Amino acid sequence: MKTALLIIHVLVSVSLVVLVLIQRGKGADIGAAFGSGASQTVFGARGSSSFLTRTTGILAAMFFITSLSLAYLTGQHHTRKSVTEIQPPTATQKAPVTGTAPTGKDVPSDVPEAPPAADNKQK
Repeated sequence: MKTALLIIHVLVSVSLVVLVLIQRGKGADIGAAFGSGASQTVFGARGSSSFLTRTTGILAAMFFITSLSLAYLTGQHHTRKSVTEIQPPTATQKAPVTGTAPTGKDVPSDVPEAPPAADNKQK
Protein backbone atom coordinates (compact mmCIF):
# COMPACT_ATOMS: atom_id res chain seq x y z
CA MET A 1 0.00 0.00 0.00
CA LYS A 2 2.88 2.31 0.81
CA THR A 3 4.39 1.78 -2.64
CA ALA A 4 1.12 2.50 -4.42
CA LEU A 5 0.61 5.65 -2.37
CA LEU A 6 4.14 6.76 -3.18
CA ILE A 7 3.55 6.27 -6.92
CA ILE A 8 0.32 8.29 -6.72
CA HIS A 9 2.16 11.00 -4.78
CA VAL A 10 4.86 11.30 -7.46
CA LEU A 11 2.29 11.42 -10.28
CA VAL A 12 0.27 14.11 -8.48
CA SER A 13 3.46 16.10 -7.85
CA VAL A 14 4.52 16.04 -11.49
CA SER A 15 0.99 16.92 -12.65
CA LEU A 16 0.84 19.81 -10.21
CA VAL A 17 4.13 21.22 -11.48
CA VAL A 18 2.99 20.94 -15.10
CA LEU A 19 -0.35 22.65 -14.37
CA VAL A 20 1.32 25.51 -12.54
CA LEU A 21 3.68 26.05 -15.46
CA ILE A 22 0.83 26.00 -18.00
CA GLN A 23 -1.23 28.66 -16.25
CA ARG A 24 -1.09 32.22 -17.47
CA GLY A 25 0.84 34.61 -15.29
CA LYS A 26 0.13 38.28 -14.82
CA GLY A 27 2.39 39.39 -17.62
CA ALA A 28 2.73 36.28 -19.75
CA ASP A 29 0.28 34.82 -22.24
CA ILE A 30 1.37 31.19 -22.18
CA GLY A 31 -2.23 30.20 -21.35
CA ALA A 32 -3.34 31.62 -24.73
CA ALA A 33 -2.21 28.40 -26.33
CA PHE A 34 -5.10 26.68 -24.57
CA GLY A 35 -7.75 29.13 -25.73
CA SER A 36 -8.06 31.71 -23.03
CA GLY A 37 -10.35 34.54 -24.12
CA ALA A 38 -11.88 32.70 -27.09
CA SER A 39 -15.52 31.64 -26.94
CA GLN A 40 -15.14 28.61 -29.22
CA THR A 41 -12.59 26.62 -27.25
CA VAL A 42 -12.59 23.28 -25.55
CA PHE A 43 -12.83 24.90 -22.13
CA GLY A 44 -15.74 27.22 -22.93
CA ALA A 45 -16.19 31.00 -23.02
CA ARG A 46 -14.50 31.57 -19.67
CA GLY A 47 -11.28 30.14 -21.02
CA SER A 48 -8.85 27.75 -19.47
CA SER A 49 -8.18 29.81 -16.36
CA SER A 50 -11.08 28.48 -14.28
CA PHE A 51 -10.51 24.89 -15.41
CA LEU A 52 -6.78 25.04 -14.69
CA THR A 53 -7.30 26.80 -11.38
CA ARG A 54 -9.85 24.23 -10.23
CA THR A 55 -7.66 21.33 -11.36
CA THR A 56 -4.64 22.83 -9.61
CA GLY A 57 -6.63 23.14 -6.39
CA ILE A 58 -7.75 19.52 -6.59
CA LEU A 59 -4.22 18.31 -7.27
CA ALA A 60 -2.87 20.45 -4.41
CA ALA A 61 -5.40 18.89 -2.03
CA MET A 62 -4.43 15.41 -3.25
CA PHE A 63 -0.76 16.30 -2.76
CA PHE A 64 -1.38 17.29 0.88
CA ILE A 65 -3.45 14.18 1.56
CA THR A 66 -0.86 11.82 0.09
CA SER A 67 1.94 13.65 1.93
CA LEU A 68 0.19 13.30 5.28
CA SER A 69 -0.70 9.66 4.56
CA LEU A 70 2.90 8.79 3.70
CA ALA A 71 4.13 10.53 6.85
CA TYR A 72 1.61 8.60 8.95
CA LEU A 73 2.49 5.24 7.38
CA THR A 74 6.21 5.84 7.75
CA GLY A 75 5.87 6.80 11.40
CA GLN A 76 4.02 3.59 12.26
CA HIS A 77 7.02 1.29 11.78
CA HIS A 78 9.51 3.02 14.05
CA THR A 79 9.68 2.36 17.75
CA ARG A 80 11.43 5.26 19.33
CA LYS A 81 13.38 4.64 22.46
CA SER A 82 14.77 7.32 24.70
CA VAL A 83 18.47 7.36 25.52
CA THR A 84 17.58 7.18 29.20
CA GLU A 85 15.69 3.91 28.66
CA ILE A 86 18.69 2.09 27.19
CA GLN A 87 20.37 -0.08 29.82
CA PRO A 88 24.17 0.28 30.16
CA PRO A 89 26.20 -2.94 30.18
CA THR A 90 26.60 -4.44 33.65
CA ALA A 91 29.86 -5.42 35.32
CA THR A 92 29.18 -9.11 34.69
CA GLN A 93 29.04 -8.59 30.95
CA LYS A 94 32.46 -8.65 29.35
CA ALA A 95 33.59 -7.65 25.91
CA PRO A 96 34.18 -10.60 23.59
CA VAL A 97 37.80 -11.71 23.32
CA THR A 98 38.99 -11.68 19.73
CA GLY A 99 42.63 -12.61 20.26
CA THR A 100 45.57 -12.28 22.58
CA ALA A 101 47.35 -9.05 23.26
CA PRO A 102 50.83 -8.89 21.69
CA THR A 103 53.84 -8.73 23.98
CA GLY A 104 56.73 -6.35 23.54
CA LYS A 105 58.92 -8.96 21.80
CA ASP A 106 56.22 -9.98 19.35
CA VAL A 107 55.52 -6.45 18.12
CA PRO A 108 57.54 -5.58 15.01
CA SER A 109 59.23 -2.23 15.12
CA ASP A 110 59.87 0.08 12.22
CA VAL A 111 62.34 2.08 14.26
CA PRO A 112 65.92 0.75 14.13
CA GLU A 113 67.73 0.10 17.33
CA ALA A 114 70.13 2.73 18.58
CA PRO A 115 73.83 2.02 17.88
CA PRO A 116 75.96 1.13 20.87
CA ALA A 117 77.53 4.05 22.66
CA ALA A 118 81.04 4.77 21.46
CA ASP A 119 83.75 5.62 23.94
CA ASN A 120 85.77 7.55 21.36
CA LYS A 121 86.95 10.85 22.67
CA GLN A 122 87.81 13.53 20.25
CA LYS A 123 91.38 14.60 20.32
